[in-house]
Amino acid sequence: MSTHQFSNWLSRFTPASLNIPPKEWLRAAFGALLGVLIASLLCQEAFGSDVALHLLGPVAASAVLLFAVYSGALAQPWSIIGSYLVATLVALLVAHVFGRSVFSACLAVGLSLAIMCPLRCLHPPSGGLALSLVLADASLGQMGVQVIYPVMLNAVSLLGMALIYNNLTGVRYPKRHAAPQDLHHTLDPSPEQRVGINSRDLDQALEEIGEFVDVTREDLEQIILATEKHAVRRSLGNIAAQHVMSRDVQCATPQTTLEHALKMFSSHHLKTLPVLNEDRHLVGIVSLVDLIGHPLTRRQWSWRGLLGLHRQETLEKVMSHPVTCVQSNTHIVDMIPLLSSQGLHCLPVLEGDELVGVITQTDLIAALHRHLVTHADDAQVIGSQRWDQSMSVLTTSRNNSKDFCSAAESRSRE
Repeated sequence: MSTHQFSNWLSRFTPASLNIPPKEWLRAAFGALLGVLIASLLCQEAFGSDVALHLLGPVAASAVLLFAVYSGALAQPWSIIGSYLVATLVALLVAHVFGRSVFSACLAVGLSLAIMCPLRCLHPPSGGLALSLVLADASLGQMGVQVIYPVMLNAVSLLGMALIYNNLTGVRYPKRHAAPQDLHHTLDPSPEQRVGINSRDLDQALEEIGEFVDVTREDLEQIILATEKHAVRRSLGNIAAQHVMSRDVQCATPQTTLEHALKMFSSHHLKTLPVLNEDRHLVGIVSLVDLIGHPLTRRQWSWRGLLGLHRQETLEKVMSHPVTCVQSNTHIVDMIPLLSSQGLHCLPVLEGDELVGVITQTDLIAALHRHLVTHADDAQVIGSQRWDQSMSVLTTSRNNSKDFCSAAESRSRE
C-alpha cells in the first residue's frame, strides 16, 4: 500500500462536519438531561431504584436520538415504543428458553433487530435493552413478564418529554408526512415534478443504494429540493421581485362595488385585483374566479339581481385575506413555487407595508425567458470566440508547417 493510499484510508476515520450550530447542541443536551432525569425518577418512584438504575442505559441512549437527531427515522414515536416492546418480549422469551448467558443475550439482540426491521420500529438502544434484560440481576429477573411495565414506563415518559420539550423549543416532533397538494384534482403530477427530480426518481435511488439511510424519506426529498433550489438561484444570479414586477398596479378599496370591480377586470384584462385600505396597506385580494363564483354574483337571477341590487355589494364581502405577498428583494427562485404549485396567479410585492408592484405568472415567464435568451447569446458569443481562436491557432500551425517544408525543400536542393 502506497503512502497516498494509506493517507486516504486514514482520512475515512476523520469525523465529518455536522453543520449544527452550538445553540442546537445546548438545546439537545438540556432536553436529554430533562428526559432521562424525569424518566428515571418516575421509574424509581414506581419500581424502586435497583430497577431504574438497571434500565437507565437504554433510556440515555434513546434520549440522544429523541433530542439530538429527532428528524431521523430511528427517533420517531413508533420506533421507541415498538422497539422497546419487541426487545422486552424477545428478551423474556430467550431467557426462558436458553437461560441467562452471554450467548442468549447476543441472540436476543440479533432476534430483536430481525423483528424490528419489518415492523419499521428500528431503534438502536433497544438492542442494549434486550441485552440488559437477559443479563438482568436478581431483583429485575424476579419480575418475570411484569418487567414490561417499567420498560414501557421509561419509553412513554421519555417520549412524552420529547414531544413537549422539542415542540416548545421550536422543533417539530414527530415528523409530519406532508400530503401532496392537488389543487386541480387531476392525475397530472405537480408542475415541479414534471421536470427534474420527482418522487419516483427518489424511490429508485433508495432501492439502488440498498442500505438503511438514517433519515426520513420526506427529509431526504426536502434536502434534494433545497439543493436544487440553491443551484438554480446561483445560475439565475440576482434577479429579484423588484426587477420583474409590474409597477403600474390597478387597485381597489374594500368599499369598491362589484359592478365597478367587474369593469376594472374587463377594461384592464386583469385576473386579480389588490384591495388597499385608506392607509394604502394591502388588506385583501380579489380574483376573477372569486367574483364569478361568489354567491353574491350568482344571485343575478334572483329578485335582487333583476333589480341590480347585487351590483352594489362591496369587495369587502368577496375579497380573500390574508394575502400571500413577497418583498421587493425576494429572489425569483422563491416565487416560482408560489406561482406554480400553489396555484397563485398574482403576487403582490411590498416594501415594508407599502404595495409597490405585482408579479403575475406572465411576468415570471417573461423574466425566465429573457434570462435564458441572454445566457444563450452569451454562450454563443463565447463559443464563437473560442472557435475563432481555434481556427487562428490551426491556421498559424499550418503556415508554420508550410514554411518549415519550404525551408527543408530549399536546403535539399542546395
